[in-house]
Amino acid sequence: MDHSYHYQGSIIQGELSVPGDKSMSHRAILFASLAEGKSTIYNLLKSEDCRRTIDVCQAFGVDIQFDGHKTYITSSGIDHWQSVTNTLDLGNSGTTTRLLSGILASLNQSIRLTGDDSLQHRPMKRVTGPLSLMGAGFEFESVSDRLPYTVSGGDLTPIEYELLVASAQVKSAILLAGLRTKGKTIVQEPIKTRDHTENMISAFGGEIETNGQTVSVTGQQTLKPTDLTIPGDPSSAAFWIAAAVMTPQSDITIQQVSLNETRIGFIHVLQRMGADIQMTVDYWIGDEPVGHVRARSSSLKPTVLKDDEIPSLIDEVPLLALVATQCDSDMTLSGIGELKYKETDRIHATVELLHSIGVQAEKYEDAMTIKGQARIKGGAVTTYNDHRLAMLGVIASFVSENPIEIDNIECINISYPSFFADLSQILQDSERVK
Repeated sequence: MDHSYHYQGSIIQGELSVPGDKSMSHRAILFASLAEGKSTIYNLLKSEDCRRTIDVCQAFGVDIQFDGHKTYITSSGIDHWQSVTNTLDLGNSGTTTRLLSGILASLNQSIRLTGDDSLQHRPMKRVTGPLSLMGAGFEFESVSDRLPYTVSGGDLTPIEYELLVASAQVKSAILLAGLRTKGKTIVQEPIKTRDHTENMISAFGGEIETNGQTVSVTGQQTLKPTDLTIPGDPSSAAFWIAAAVMTPQSDITIQQVSLNETRIGFIHVLQRMGADIQMTVDYWIGDEPVGHVRARSSSLKPTVLKDDEIPSLIDEVPLLALVATQCDSDMTLSGIGELKYKETDRIHATVELLHSIGVQAEKYEDAMTIKGQARIKGGAVTTYNDHRLAMLGVIASFVSENPIEIDNIECINISYPSFFADLSQILQDSERVK
């Protein structure tokens, strides 16, 4: 069922707190389940993706209860997890799949993992490869390197591994396996990626060493339960920041959002493009900086993406392509090859979406070029059931001459269930504001 949106002539104003960070929520559930005892997690994101991680941990006997903004996770510790004989269906969640594979690699069970059609097309060798080197077994069913597969875990050997791609999920999987491995496991990154796993290990009483782009963990550690608050997700905040920057008279402040440097590359790039954005760190939760972001309507110019900032904005590249349509000249986004391995090939899907609403854009192997000063005419867009593309279509309607029809908005629940409720909170009609 198509859904039509047209917000041209409206603006966004006011303050907003976005839901808890998705990356941190996944990890909080997993680490609280690994620890022995009761943890309390505040502001956990209850999206479809995070629900998959919750379901997995409950399958192992972990007790998870909800009380408003509090989530209580009580576990007997991974050494006492119950056996699982049923297949674990991970839906659309690549994060659950990759991080869980790292945990299962050290667990003395054989467990079958599967997912939806989109997840079954995402590459997993980047995770199963290093975990196999540590001694874990992976049995693929139809296509090597893809779900469904069976993980056979047990005693592992520590490794020193240099990541082939800059991926926080791969790094995390290896570190999670290393937590239960006798000896020191070392991961070297080509470019620094989001460090929520390292921060979370510390928050749950574990020991981890970071030296530049080298991260190491000594195995056979016992994690301790803790109380933890999840800050707002900067990837969710990015949609409102983009809308404010592109829309005349807009002025929005996002409160209590994570300002972790490995997550805010999108904001830094927008600032280079001339966007009127201020960030302020208000407090810290452990090693995670939390603060507010104010974004206002701006005149924009193109910039060049730096290789070392790509991991910190990879999820926001499609949104950046939309913002580039409002620049005073053309903009090329390069070094974005990882986009091809997301929920869909986001290079292809983003350029196709822009074409469908009247924007000139070209795609390349690891880049795309967007026509500046573009007239967005409106039209029907295909999301490929990708939550970020669906939200992108809604934001595009702020600068579109005609309505934008979106073929699937239900997929937004994968990461941002309250997207439309939050939009209604900050949406102002221009006639009322003047």
